Order: sequence, then C-alpha cells, then structure tokens
Amino acid sequence: MPEDERSPSSAAVAIGRFVDLDPGRYVEVLACGDVELIGRMQWSSNATFLVALTLAGDGCHAIYKPHRGERPLWDFTGGLYKREVAAWVVSEALGWHLVPETLVRPDAPLGEGSLQRFVWGDQEEHYFTILDDPAHHDRLRQLAVFDIVVNNTDRKAGHCLLGDDGLVWAIDNGLCFHVEPKLRTVIWDFAGDRIDDAWRDDLRRLADDPPEPLQRLLHPREVAMVVRRASALAERGELPNPDPSRRPYPWPLV
Repeated sequence: MPEDERSPSSAAVAIGRFVDLDPGRYVEVLACGDVELIGRMQWSSNATFLVALTLAGDGCHAIYKPHRGERPLWDFTGGLYKREVAAWVVSEALGWHLVPETLVRPDAPLGEGSLQRFVWGDQEEHYFTILDDPAHHDRLRQLAVFDIVVNNTDRKAGHCLLGDDGLVWAIDNGLCFHVEPKLRTVIWDFAGDRIDDAWRDDLRRLADDPPEPLQRLLHPREVAMVVRRASALAERGELPNPDPSRRPYPWPLV
C-alpha cells in the first residue's frame, strides 16, 4: 500500500461527495473554508488527515498535513508541508497543473499545515497500472520532467493518482527541493525521450522568473537550484537515464 493512502474513510463515504467546483473556486475554499476533521489516513508515515471544507454553500474534501505531525528527517528540515505547497506553485507556474491545489492554512484544526484538494478516482490505480494505457504517456512524461525540476526523492507508484476526471495527478510531494541531487522515482520508462519543445519553453520561463511564493516556502538556495535544474533540463532537451552512482528508485515502489 502507498504511504499516503487516499482511500476515503467510512466517515467520508457517509457524508458523501460535494458537488464539483469550478477550478478557481477550489483555491478559495481551501484558503477560507471552515475545516472539519473527518479521520486520519491509514498507512501515512506522517500525520495525514481527510478533512471537509465548506464556504458559502460550496465545499470540497482535502488532505491535511499538519506541521506538528511530521517526523524528523536527517536530510530534510522541518516544514515538509511547505514543500507540498511549493510543488503546486511550480506546477502552476509551468502551466502543467500536475499537482492538486495545495495551500498553507495557519488556522487548521491541528495547527499550521497544508491542505490539498482530495482527488476522487480509482484508488486501485497507480503508476504501473496507469502506464499500461498509452493515452496517459504524455502526462506521465511531463510528470517525469516535473520531478527532475523539483528534485523529488520519493515518487512512488502510489503517488500517481488517476482521477475520475481522466487525468493523472501527482500527490505526496513533501520530499522535494533538496539542494543535493536526490532524484528517486519509479518513472524511468521515458528515459532518453525528447522533451516537448513547448515544455522546454515552459522550463525556460520558470528559470527566468521563478514564482515569488517560493521565496516564502523554500530556502533561497533551494529556489536557486530549481532555477538551475529547469534551465539545464531545457537546454538538455531529453529525459536522463538513471544515475548508476546512487539509488534511483524509492522504496517501497508502490
């Protein structure tokens, strides 16, 4: 089972699903909606909760990761929830919309943390099953590029969700943005593929004008490395092969 298991709890099923919102409305509900804890998500390495948010008659479910529920790590400073938000910021800056809407909420029930829109879909699907359908290959290839830019150290198969909107979504992005090369991912099937010219333009735009919120979410050196990786990948123009000098896969794989 993936560390960040997204199967809704029985309580979530009992209250039912909210009516889908316009994409722009999700950000407003996540930022300002009343937050109700529903239950803790199983199999998560850090404290992770399913919550319901309501605002002026609208609502959605979200994944809540409070700062106080993070386990200390030797290679990452505290505040992984900010890295979750930073991944969404980069995804939006690129215009790729790979990461569900994710915001910092200082007034959440268990203290400051991240709220990420809950993705409804087939919880039995993951990277290795999604890969079987060539219709998803462009999205997966784009996700491989994204993970290099953010230096994802933990892209497990279960961190790729197939939503009921037909899109593949990237979740559990807290272990990203380290200044040292630490890429660990299951997405190596596209190694050596050319990167779409339009995506290379997006990377150059990100490198030339990194989004301002990153300065509040990451260390300046980490922001500088985002710029360096985006620029280098745009120049290289193809996805790299695994580096044999270090472990390229996360564990467990799913």
